[in-house]
Amino acid sequence: MREIILDTETTGLDPHSGHRVIEIGAVEMYDKVLTGRKFHYYINPQRNVPDEAYKIHGISTEFLLDKPLFSEIAEEMMQFFQSGILVIHNAPFDTKFLNYELTLLGLPSIDQQNVIDTLPMARKMFPGAKVNLDALCNRFNIDNSNRAFHGALKDAKLLADIYVELCGGRQAKFQGFEVKNIIDAELVDVKKEYRKTKIIEPTTEEEIEYKKLLEKLLIN
Repeated sequence: MREIILDTETTGLDPHSGHRVIEIGAVEMYDKVLTGRKFHYYINPQRNVPDEAYKIHGISTEFLLDKPLFSEIAEEMMQFFQSGILVIHNAPFDTKFLNYELTLLGLPSIDQQNVIDTLPMARKMFPGAKVNLDALCNRFNIDNSNRAFHGALKDAKLLADIYVELCGGRQAKFQGFEVKNIIDAELVDVKKEYRKTKIIEPTTEEEIEYKKLLEKLLIN
C-alpha cells in the first residue's frame, strides 16, 4: 500500500484569519518502508511570518521572499499525493490549511477518507500521556536530536518512523517473516517424508527370470 507521510509549517493557526502555508514536506512509503521519494517546498505566503511562528519553525519572512507561491507547486503536490493515503499527525490542522489553499485556486480538496490521523492512534495506544512528536520519538527511541526547530520534511520523516511503531513496529513484520520461515521449513520436512526411497518388491516371475540370468552368467 502506498502512503504519503505529510507535515506542514504555517504562519499561524487559522487560514481564515489570513495565515498561510509556508512549508510542505512529504515522504513516500510502500508497505511501511520508505522509498526515498519525497515532496518538499518552502512557499512564499505573501505576508509576514509572526515572531510566535518563527520561534517554532525558524522560517523567516526574508527567507521565503524568493520561494515559489502555493499556486506554482499545487499541481505537482496533488500529483505526488495521487493514489496514496495521507498519513498526518493532527490531520485536521494540515488539511484545513491545504484545502483552504486549494479552494483559492479552484482545485479539489483533499478527501478526508484518504487520510490517516496518527494523533488519535497515539492517544488510543497511550491514553493520558503526551503524544506530540517529541514525546512519541522518546517513547519509541527514535532519534530527534536535530529537531531544535520544527520542519515539515524533518517531521514527516520522524512521523514515518512513529507511524510504523504505532502500526506494530518493524519487529512485528520481522516476526511474521520468522513464523513464515518456520512454517515453510515444516512443509519442506513433510515433503521430504514423501520423497523417501520407495521399495518395490519383485514378483515371483521376476525372481525366476533373475535366477536364470545369474546361472547363465556363472556358466559363461
